[in-house]
Amino acid sequence: MGKVQLNKVIPDFELPRTGNKTFRLSENLGKNIILYFYPKDNSPGCTLEGQNFRDRIAIFNEHRTIIVGVSRDSIQVHEEFKKKTRLSL
Repeated sequence: MGKVQLNKVIPDFELPRTGNKTFRLSENLGKNIILYFYPKDNSPGCTLEGQNFRDRIAIFNEHRTIIVGVSRDSIQVHEEFKKKTRLSL
């Protein structure tokens, strides 16, 4: 396993997100960000992972931490997955 580099400057970026919104890194300065990549919405492992984040969201909020999941699925598929699993992510 490689060495983790802390406090590395990351260039600003933006991505489309659910709710007809855009995620911009620069709008989240001062927050901790968990950026997790997963292969596909509605797969058993990805569903469980999203639900685990959902069920612990209060703890993340206490620590000014947001969770951002990224996959290759379309925004429409993300919207359906989010609704089905009651994710607020």
